[in-house]
Amino acid sequence: MYVTKETLEQMKAELHHMKTVERPAASKAIAEAREKGDLKENAEYDAAKEAQGLLEARISRMESELATARILDASTIDTSKVSILTKVTITNKATKKSMTYQIVSEKEADLKLQKISVTSPIGKGLLGKKVGDEAEIQAPNGKIIFTIDNISI
Repeated sequence: MYVTKETLEQMKAELHHMKTVERPAASKAIAEAREKGDLKENAEYDAAKEAQGLLEARISRMESELATARILDASTIDTSKVSILTKVTITNKATKKSMTYQIVSEKEADLKLQKISVTSPIGKGLLGKKVGDEAEIQAPNGKIIFTIDNISI
């Protein structure tokens, strides 16, 4: 998994929060529910245990992602072709509408910020293309052909 340094720091902070704030809170909720009597018929206890299990799964997934994360440095990105961290301006050949997206990791994708995942259909279709190339991308309502207008950081 490729991420920027900022995203890596956010992931570390999120993991730290889960371990130091959310995990103790989950344990406290279980202890409080346990004090309320018979565990066989204690829905609050069952809910607290389930929440703890989900939290532990999130912690485990985050630790795994951090262990395999690789930091990308924008200064080393080749802008002769579309790759992760590049900004690409494309034009839809049918509608003549232009748009600019940054190709990012799944973790950083946010369409509102014009950041699309390298694993999305558009991201996959644009990877490796150069200025002037056409990218044919399969969309739910048919194929869309884009022309690559510009690539930058």
